[in-house]
Amino acid sequence: MDFTFNAFYTLIAAVIVLLLGRFLVNKIDFLKRYNIPEPVAGGLVAAIISLIIHSLWGYSITTSTELQTSFMLIFFASIGLSANFAKLREGGIGLVIFLIAVSVFIIVQNTVGMTLASLLGIDPLIGLIAGSITLTGGHGTAGAWGEILETQHGIQGALVIGMASATFGLIIGGIIGGPLAKMLINRYELATPRTAAQVEKRDNTPLDVNSTEYIPFEYPHRVRLITADNAITTLGLFAGCLAFAEFMTGFSKGTAFELPTFVWALAGGVILRNVLEGAFKVKVFDRAIDVFGNASLSLYLAMALLSLKLWQLADLAGPLMVILGAQTITMALYAAFITFRVMGKNYDAAVLAAGHCGFGMGATPTAVANMQAITNMYGASHKAFLIVPLCGAFFVDLINATVIQVILKFFV
Repeated sequence: MDFTFNAFYTLIAAVIVLLLGRFLVNKIDFLKRYNIPEPVAGGLVAAIISLIIHSLWGYSITTSTELQTSFMLIFFASIGLSANFAKLREGGIGLVIFLIAVSVFIIVQNTVGMTLASLLGIDPLIGLIAGSITLTGGHGTAGAWGEILETQHGIQGALVIGMASATFGLIIGGIIGGPLAKMLINRYELATPRTAAQVEKRDNTPLDVNSTEYIPFEYPHRVRLITADNAITTLGLFAGCLAFAEFMTGFSKGTAFELPTFVWALAGGVILRNVLEGAFKVKVFDRAIDVFGNASLSLYLAMALLSLKLWQLADLAGPLMVILGAQTITMALYAAFITFRVMGKNYDAAVLAAGHCGFGMGATPTAVANMQAITNMYGASHKAFLIVPLCGAFFVDLINATVIQVILKFFV
C-alpha cells in the first residue's frame, strides 16, 4: 500500500529528517569524524526505516516531487544569483583545469560502465545508464535518457534501472566524499581540525558580506543579518529566475539548445544578477541569497533521500551491482589520484576532491554538502566554493549531454 504525502507533510517530514541528521552528527563521533553531511545522515536513517516497513508490512510513502523540484531549482537559482562576473574571474586557470579533469572522468565513467557490461554479457548501453547518465547526471538526466533508451534503443526497464542507479549514486556520493577528503588532509597534513569552541565562535560571528573573502555556501552555519525587506526582495529574484527557467524549458524543447530546467534556473540567476548590478547599479543581497540557498539545499537533499525506495536497489541484477561498485571505486581513486593532484595537492584540492565525489556520483547539492562538512571542521576553501557549484551545475551537464550523444551515435 502506498501513502502519498502532499507538499505540507513532505515539508514537515523533511524538516524532521534534517533535525534527526543534525542530532546524529552531533552525537555520533563516527559521522562527525568522517564529515557525513547532516541531510545524508538523517535521510539514510529515514530510508532504512522505510525499507523495514515496506519489507514487513508492504507500506511505502511517496513524497511531493513538485516541492522537492522547487527547492532544487531555488538552490540552483541561488548559485546563479551569487555569481557575479568578478567572482567568476577569480576561478581563473583552476576552473579550467578542474573542468578538464571532470570531463575526462565522464569518459572514464562511461568506459568503465560499458566495458563491464560487455564483459558481464549485458547490453553495453546498460553500462552507459550505470555511467554518466545517472551518476554524473542524476535523477533528472536518468529520467530523460531512460525514456529515450527505452523507445529508441530497445532497452527494457531503462527508466527503472536509471532511477535505481541514480539513487545508489546519490547515497554513495554523500558518503565517500567526506572520508576521502579527510584521508587526504591527514595524509598530507594539510589542515588541523577546529575545536568545538572555535567552530562555535566562528558560527556566532556574523558574516561580513562586503569582505573580499565572502563566498556563498561556504559557511552554512554562520550567522547572517537579514531583514524582512531583504527576504521579500530576494524571494522576488528567485521567482524571476524560476519563471525564466520554466519559460526557457518550454521554449527550447526540441531545439538544439534544449537544457534541463535547473540549468535555465542557474542561467537566469547569472543573467539577472549581472544585469541588475551592471546596468542598473542595484545592490543584490548576497546574505539573503545565501540563507535561502543553503536552506533549499538542505531541504532538497532531505526530500531526495526521504523519497528513496531502497528495495528498488535490492531488485537490481547482480551485474548492475558489480558495475555500480566498480564505479564507486573508480570515483574514489580518480578523485584521490587525479583530481586532488592536478588541483595542487593542497587543502583546496582535497575539498575539491570531496566535491567531485558529490556530483561525480550523485548531484551538485551533494557536492556542496560534502564540501560544507569538510570546511565546517577544517576551515574555509574559497577556491572550492567558487569552482564546484558552477562547474557541477552548469558546465558538466553540457559536457555530459555531448558525450552521451556521441556514444549513442555508435549504437544507432
